[in-house]
Amino acid sequence: MTFVVLDSCIRCKYGDCVEVCPVDCFYEGENMLVIHPDECIDCGVCEPECPIEAIVADTDPEGEKFLELNREYAEKWPNITRKKDAPPDADDFKDKKDKFPALFSSKPGEGD
Repeated sequence: MTFVVLDSCIRCKYGDCVEVCPVDCFYEGENMLVIHPDECIDCGVCEPECPIEAIVADTDPEGEKFLELNREYAEKWPNITRKKDAPPDADDFKDKKDKFPALFSSKPGEGD
């Protein structure tokens, strides 16, 4: 089992999860974070930190849908190990549903 980031993170990127990860397995895209499933140690400390519940186990039906997206982009995007400010319009997007693929950007973020 591993944890994955769902599409509800898109355009929010709050980052509370990043600071608590003991193995630094978060990667940053332009408008979303992902977890590298091969680096995640399944400790689960990130899950309750996400204010919009965008992190779930890969065994969750929603998690299964986003496992490969997390894996693919964790290989392409830079690692992030510290929380950054959320985008200024994050609160406008936090309650939106079904953000993927319409709002998803495959561009990398800045990382640390």
